[in-house]
Amino acid sequence: MTIVAVIPAFNEEVHIHDVIKKARHYVDEVIVVDDCSKDATGFIAQSLGAKLVRHETNLGRIEALKSGFKAAKELDPRIIVTLYANGHHNPEDIPRLVEPILWLEADVVSGNTLFKDRDVLSIIGMDEDFEGSLVCEASLDAGLVGQCMGFTAFSSNIVDSLQFCENGTSVELSLLKDAKKAGYDVRMLPASTLYNHDYDVLQKYHIGVVVPAYNEEKLIKITVNGIPEYVDRIYVINDCSTDKTAEVLESIDDPRLHVITHKVNQGVGAAILHGYQQSLKENMDIVCVMGGDNQMNPQQLPNLLMPIIEGKADYTKGNRLLSEEFRVGMSKWRSFGNGLLTMITKIASGYWHIMDPQNGYTAISKKALSNMDLHNLYTYYGYCNDMLVKLNAFGFRTMDITMPARYGQERSTIKYSNYMGKVSIMLFKKFLWRLKMKYMVLSFHPLVLFYIFGMILVPLGVLFGAYILLGKMVFGFPISQNYPLLDALFLITGIQFTLFAMLFDMQECNRVACQQN
Repeated sequence: MTIVAVIPAFNEEVHIHDVIKKARHYVDEVIVVDDCSKDATGFIAQSLGAKLVRHETNLGRIEALKSGFKAAKELDPRIIVTLYANGHHNPEDIPRLVEPILWLEADVVSGNTLFKDRDVLSIIGMDEDFEGSLVCEASLDAGLVGQCMGFTAFSSNIVDSLQFCENGTSVELSLLKDAKKAGYDVRMLPASTLYNHDYDVLQKYHIGVVVPAYNEEKLIKITVNGIPEYVDRIYVINDCSTDKTAEVLESIDDPRLHVITHKVNQGVGAAILHGYQQSLKENMDIVCVMGGDNQMNPQQLPNLLMPIIEGKADYTKGNRLLSEEFRVGMSKWRSFGNGLLTMITKIASGYWHIMDPQNGYTAISKKALSNMDLHNLYTYYGYCNDMLVKLNAFGFRTMDITMPARYGQERSTIKYSNYMGKVSIMLFKKFLWRLKMKYMVLSFHPLVLFYIFGMILVPLGVLFGAYILLGKMVFGFPISQNYPLLDALFLITGIQFTLFAMLFDMQECNRVACQQN
């Protein structure tokens, strides 16, 4: 074993997937120390093949690093690399950090994310007092110092010299001091971050969050309190709850909170509709939807918002179906239902790249929201699918944001047999509406004719084939030898028309996306 990565993590399901996948390209083993996370951090780490060390209680970063180094020593590595699980450190920099150690030019190499100019700044040596090389120690808090210094490669020779105590500063910096005081060569390199989003830009936009709530007395306060400070307005729609949801909302002291109360239960779609309408009245630039059951991780909000801010999408939504580690917590029946509805929604909406259309964790721009026919939004749980159909009809771009499923205390009360039946019928009607609106009213495309011929010939072929089989096998009717050939012609031609229509629909969707980008 040559290189081992140690990643301390606490509630990092948002970023841990990308960090581990990239790190595995540059190290022989990844050790994740899950410091009693309450989310899917540990499951995701194990699913990606990382060695998991689990703390039963939250012990903090010092103990997490200590546990990680202990587990790493058992593998007899030559180099141990520490990095954060939150994406602040870019695993692609690992080769640059370990190279001086492999060439016996240094014993410890730390990547500092404050140093941006890689061409000007080469490896910097540290003096005994760390003067000049760590200006940030005196001017920044310990958390930021840790982010600056926590990306470090250690030669295995020095591990026994590390004390794992803060001594008035960050544990990351104290480890470097321990190595320096023990006489080892400690150096520093500029490093990059995995995510280059400038989240400070979120403060420049008016962001609203719509929270539909029905009988959520246990979870609504947790949900509202977890919404980040950069959100300007929180619209909670109490959909005629019969429990103490209203009383809990009244107890929340948050000036951003705007409660809309339904006297009659109108459904989640209607609740979101009224939240959208209020956000337009208050001129929100971007509006997100989060359920009142605390199933949607507020740390994912920037991932939904940034593509809209950067002009890459008009509507973003969560996707829990991309891989197994993101489907943690989702039952097989629920996963099957989502997969089936994904295919149906692809056809109905014309967004062939989307998955998990039932994911209600979304964000939409003011431009897209103000140009949609909100008054006809489907009020049942299929409102997500209806939104996609409407967005496609009017030429808006959508983007999936991968995220793990998160169910926690709440369990779905949806009866999927009834749900899938209702939503499938709705989607067929909306599919016909989209064809008319997008390809006949707003513009024209011959794929409409292909779909029409396909929808006529395929059922005709099926019925004609059933007539032939029943007539021949059951009733003994005389059947012409040409009938099977005619039936095959109906079926093959109908299927070809349908497939060509789908192909043209895909090409049209890609064309619009390319033009707007």
